[in-house]
Amino acid sequence: MKATYMIHWIGYAYYVYLFGYASLFKVFKKQSMVDNMEALGFNTTWTLVIGYGELLGVVGLITGIWFHEVKNVSILWLIPFAVGALMVHFAHNDYVHFYSALAGVLVGLLLLATEPHFKIQL
Repeated sequence: MKATYMIHWIGYAYYVYLFGYASLFKVFKKQSMVDNMEALGFNTTWTLVIGYGELLGVVGLITGIWFHEVKNVSILWLIPFAVGALMVHFAHNDYVHFYSALAGVLVGLLLLATEPHFKIQL
């Protein structure tokens, strides 16, 4: 149980870091991020929309430290952003920079699997 707890919170910190820097780079229009997004086919408007969507998820993750429901919804909110990033990198044969997107997908699923306040009933 303690190992699961530690894995969960280490993954959680990584998730906040991963989406935190990515969203802020997009929202504040860091030139390298804007250039990379344009190379992937996203103009400045879509870069900002994606950035604000990710930032909303990060705010939810931080709020979720105290409110489990918000945490779970935020994880579920951010997983499609990670899947989208992974697919865009694959579609553009960008096999060098897809690792963080892949980690975002896998860590998101790991967080849900190790969250004691989350369950799916079929």
